[in-house]
Amino acid sequence: MKRVVILGAGTGGTMMANKLARALPADAWKITVVDRDDVHVYQPGLLFLPFGSYRKEEIVKRRAHLLDPHVDLRLGEIDRVAPDESAVHLAHGVKLPYDVLIVATGSRIMPELTQGLTGPGWRDSAHDFYTLEGASALADKLDGWKGGRFVVNVVEMPIKCPVAPLELLFLAEAFFTQRGIRDKVEIVYATPLEGAFTKPRASAALGDMLQRRGIQVMGDFSLSEVDGEKRVLRAYDGRETNYDLLVTVPLHGGAEVITRSQMGDGGGWFPTHKHTLQSVRFPNVFALGDATDLPSSKAGAVAHFQSEVLFDNVLRFIGGKELVPGFDGHANCFIETGYGKAMLIDFNYETEPLPGRFPLPGVGPFTLLEESATNHWGKLAFKWAYWNVLLAGKELPLDHRMLMAGKWS
Repeated sequence: MKRVVILGAGTGGTMMANKLARALPADAWKITVVDRDDVHVYQPGLLFLPFGSYRKEEIVKRRAHLLDPHVDLRLGEIDRVAPDESAVHLAHGVKLPYDVLIVATGSRIMPELTQGLTGPGWRDSAHDFYTLEGASALADKLDGWKGGRFVVNVVEMPIKCPVAPLELLFLAEAFFTQRGIRDKVEIVYATPLEGAFTKPRASAALGDMLQRRGIQVMGDFSLSEVDGEKRVLRAYDGRETNYDLLVTVPLHGGAEVITRSQMGDGGGWFPTHKHTLQSVRFPNVFALGDATDLPSSKAGAVAHFQSEVLFDNVLRFIGGKELVPGFDGHANCFIETGYGKAMLIDFNYETEPLPGRFPLPGVGPFTLLEESATNHWGKLAFKWAYWNVLLAGKELPLDHRMLMAGKWS
C-alpha cells in the first residue's frame, strides 16, 4: 500500500486530507495526518474573542471530528523529516514512510524572541491575540479597562492574516466608542510597513480610514525591544513610544520540525514553487498554507485556493503527469472595520486590490475596497462555511484564480 503523509491538521492539512480521501482508492492508498494535539482553532475567530463577539466553544473543535473516517490521524510530536529516505520520524520512535509528503505545518508566533516582550507586564499590560490563550487574556483585560494609550504593534513581517492588526484597531475603536470611553483612549498603530498595508491602493484606503477614526499610524517602526516596566516600545532607529495597553503581533516563523529537518529557509519557511506548490528540492514533497515561503498572504482563503491547485497536482504527480502551474497568489480577505461593516479585498501576485463587485460582476453582493454591512455579514457567514464546507474539502463557488471580471481600475 502507498501512503500520503500530511504534516499538520490545520486548515490546509485538513482540506487536503479530506479531498484526497475521496479521490484515492482506499485499498491502494493510506492517508496519514500528523499533528501534536487534537485541538483545531478557527483562527479568524480569535479576532472577535477580545470583544465578546465569539465564545471559545464556537471556534474550537476536535481535529478527529473534522477528518474523513478513512484518514489516519496520528497525535504527537514529529522528531524530523528525512526526505532522503522519504520518511517522517515521530518523537516516540515510529517511522512513517511516504510516497507523497504534504507540508502543512503552518506558522507559529515567537514573542520570546523580542527582547523584553514576555518580561514584566506580559499578559497584563501586553497581550497577543494570535493564540487562544492570548485572545482570551486580552478579552479579560479589555472588559474592565478604563482607557489610556492603546498601541497595536507588528514586530516584523510576514505574519498570519496581514489585515488582522488593522481589523483589531477598527474593532477596538468601535468597542471603546460603544463603551463610552473613546475620548479616554489614544489609539496608535506601530508597524514596520511604510503605511497601513503592503499593497499601495489598499494601504491608501485603509490609511485614510484609520485617520478618520483618529488612529495614529507610526510607519517604518521596526521594534528592537520592549521595556515592560516603563511600558515603552523602542525601535532600531531610536524612536520610542509609550503604552498603557499593548497588543502585539509577535515575530512569526515556520514550524520547528522544518528547521530541525534542514528543509526550511532562515525563517523556517518551506521553499515552495510559487505556481505548482511542489517543493523546489524534493519532487515527492508539496506544501501549502502558512508553512510556505511564497510571497502570498498567510491566510485561510489562500490555503483554500492553493488546495484546489495542489489537489490536482498531487493526483498528476501520482499519475506521472506534468504538473500545472495554476496558483497565481490569489488572496481574498474580509476586513472588519467596526460598527457592523467590513471591507473586502481581492488580489494576487501581480494585481493589487481593485474596487468593484465580488463574486458576480456588477452584482456582488460584496463590494471591493469599500465598506458595507453585506461584507460584514459575509465575514460572519464564513465561519459556517469554514466548518461545514471548506475543511471538508467540498467545492465552493469561487475560482481559485483571481478574475478581473467585476473590477475596475
